[in-house]
Amino acid sequence: MNPYIESFLPLFVAINAPGIIPIYLSVTENLTRAERQRLTLQAMVTALVIAVLILFAGQLIFSLLGITVNDLRVGGGLILLVLSISNLIFGDFRRRDPTGGGEDDPASVGIVPIGIPLIMGPAAITSILVSREAFGYAPTLLSLIVNMLLVLLTLLASPHIGRFAGPAVSRAIAKVASLFLAAISVAMIRAGVLGMIKAAVIR
Repeated sequence: MNPYIESFLPLFVAINAPGIIPIYLSVTENLTRAERQRLTLQAMVTALVIAVLILFAGQLIFSLLGITVNDLRVGGGLILLVLSISNLIFGDFRRRDPTGGGEDDPASVGIVPIGIPLIMGPAAITSILVSREAFGYAPTLLSLIVNMLLVLLTLLASPHIGRFAGPAVSRAIAKVASLFLAAISVAMIRAGVLGMIKAAVIR
């Protein structure tokens, strides 16, 4: 059982399902129940597909595209930074068209940023690659499935937590979450840049 436990814990910490709750509440604040369910499904499918691709073809994909985990850190950090600034400054004025499609489709938020890079971000991708090398495919795949189920349960429970807290508290939490999201994005960018510099020095 040790390989399964040891492959589960790093991925659990990397995904940080409880930390997704405030951000999820922030981006789904004005959505209906059906839209929220569609967003959740799209986020989970996106994260799972990315995770399975990384598990079975991660190194090949990275080699073909010529990218590294540090590149993902910087790219993901920039996406989160733009989102957090947008929510902090324009959040009260932005309204998504629930009947529209494309960029204004609420469910599109399920792909970015919920699916990636919040659920399946650079830390989770790195954990999958490391676990696969250390413990093999079976323990890593099982730990991935269990973690995805935990994330799904967390997202499904989030609206109930929001209703319990009340609209004013939920809105305040969403603003604070956006602030922390900005800090997390800067940390991701910093880690990516430092990783690039370190890799360049080692070469």
